[in-house]
Amino acid sequence: MSTATDSDFQTKKKAIREEAHRLRNALPEKDALSMGICQTLTASAEYQKAKTVLWYLDARSEVRTRHFIPTALQSDKKIVVPYCVDGFLQLFDLKTMEDLSVGMYKILEPKAELRDKPEYRVEVQELDLIVVPGVAFDRRGARMGHGFGYYDKLLEHARTDAPLIALAFECQLFEEIPTAPHDIFMDQLMTEKTTYRGLGRKGK
Repeated sequence: MSTATDSDFQTKKKAIREEAHRLRNALPEKDALSMGICQTLTASAEYQKAKTVLWYLDARSEVRTRHFIPTALQSDKKIVVPYCVDGFLQLFDLKTMEDLSVGMYKILEPKAELRDKPEYRVEVQELDLIVVPGVAFDRRGARMGHGFGYYDKLLEHARTDAPLIALAFECQLFEEIPTAPHDIFMDQLMTEKTTYRGLGRKGK
């Protein structure tokens, strides 16, 4: 990729990211819409089949999971949440909402004193389903995050039979998200309106 092309690529991504943030921040009734999206997720065949599920803990104006995770914890599934250490996501077996505290940027995260305990550690290969946040998407399942690559690095090591399901508001969908060869497409994208079937790993 040439320098000029790379510059155009990054400029386009920056513009989409800014527009997605603007639209998402302005969206009313995010709590109610989020609950509906989470209900769609848990009613899906993929979720019903999974025994160990990675949920994200919402930040800023993302589809809010924190209000639904207590319901997820009442099932017989292992509910896993991520936290960041030195630019990489670590995985935590969430047993109760009391295991969480408010960390940096007002994001819920596992309590520091629990993270090193063996009974809370989870390896990425244990995950049967991965719920993925994002800033912007397209209907192919292409995803744009905040630009730090946390989920990109995690998904590289996930089992290929573990579905990748993104949660987003309809306003986060764009005609086409610019992608690079290493980008991983989602299997499904669930919004308040419908579920889109993405290209998944075969989109690489």
